[in-house]
Amino acid sequence: MDEAEAEDPAPGADDRGFPAYHAPRCSGLGELDSLLTGCRACPRLVAWREEVAQVRRAAFQDWDYWARPVPGFGPPDATVVVVGLAPAAHGGNRTGRMFTGDATGDFLFQALHTLGLASQPTSDHAGDGLTLHGVRLTSPVHCAPPANRPTPLERDTCRSWLAAELDLLSPGLRAVVVLGGFGWQALLPVLAEAGWRLPRPRPAFGHGAHVVLPATERRQEVHLLGSYHPSQRNTFTGRLTMPMLVDVLREAAGIGGLGQPSGHTCRPERPARHPEG
Repeated sequence: MDEAEAEDPAPGADDRGFPAYHAPRCSGLGELDSLLTGCRACPRLVAWREEVAQVRRAAFQDWDYWARPVPGFGPPDATVVVVGLAPAAHGGNRTGRMFTGDATGDFLFQALHTLGLASQPTSDHAGDGLTLHGVRLTSPVHCAPPANRPTPLERDTCRSWLAAELDLLSPGLRAVVVLGGFGWQALLPVLAEAGWRLPRPRPAFGHGAHVVLPATERRQEVHLLGSYHPSQRNTFTGRLTMPMLVDVLREAAGIGGLGQPSGHTCRPERPARHPEG
């Protein structure tokens, strides 16, 4: 240890600076996921995720909740990334796997399975045998937030994990599908900081939005696609239907070289017809 390291020790897991210090130093997704799951940088989120694990929903009284940050899920050579919002209190926060254990996840995995990107149409628990083909799932916030609403400070504190994850995936990354407006707004500054050039004005979220981020000296071309979030509010009301989600994922799969999807495609940089969600 040199003198500088002795004077300025690395932030601990309870420190707000823990993600920003450790995430960029990770050399692989395994190391990143391991550090992420030990993060306690946001006191409100830590308190909530652990309270939910103690005061369980009646249907899950026999469960030993994960109650930690939920890492991304999917292969390290994924060419498509799906970005959500945050783990659900009784979904990912219970099972320890992204989009696993709730109706939102089942809707998403059914769509992925339709396209051959998931080995099964449901996601019940981390040991259910589910595998993904060419796709990785992640989120801007990795802890379950109260009322599904992380604060801007919590979002920004967690940003370093997402930035590092995209950096590690960047050699093969071709398309990013963003589920909902929160994820879209959270992702744009991450992409800009990571070296991709965003159009001006910054692209607005909408279901079917499709923006091409051109190659730069540091990054290759990446396509950014938007979809309504598969929340029960959106799926029950018909704002998001299964064919709508499959269409967006099919387009992303085609861009990512995951088979030869056919059917409806989204045109890059077209005006979004559905600006909310």
